[in-house]
Amino acid sequence: MDLLKTLLFTILVPGTVAGYVPAWLRRGEAAEAAPPAWRVAAGVLVFAVGAAVYLRCAWDFATAGRGTPSPTHPPRALVARGLYRWSRNPMYVGVVMVVLGQALGFASRADAVYGALLWAAFHLRVVLVEEPVLRRSFGAAYEGYVARVPRWFGRARPAPEPFRIP
Repeated sequence: MDLLKTLLFTILVPGTVAGYVPAWLRRGEAAEAAPPAWRVAAGVLVFAVGAAVYLRCAWDFATAGRGTPSPTHPPRALVARGLYRWSRNPMYVGVVMVVLGQALGFASRADAVYGALLWAAFHLRVVLVEEPVLRRSFGAAYEGYVARVPRWFGRARPAPEPFRIP
């Protein structure tokens, strides 16, 4: 059931944030000459990696966390495996990569600006809302995780798997 709820959430929320909104923003941009093939290929690569990151994280939320990415049905267990060994928020990283991949591939300034604003909004959400909730929900386990894994980037090697909580 968590996988079905995750699929529905993914279609509605990230599908809108990383799919519909960038397409809507691009509709207002003046048509320019097609970007060079290398730029389109780079955009497709960034988009594909971002989508794969999001999907892997959504899978981990549903299977290891026994919940969904939705705030209405969050994971019941702290997810600290897979990509969560490198970053505490790889799902957001993946969504921003999807948007920036489109900005690159379509040579879209609007998508690039939107991607930067989206990153800032995600950062504020994580710091002001999600981290306090996770601290209350998982206590010492989350504090141990925070001590070992950076919020966004920075770990050269992943934290050990399975992640050991003090």
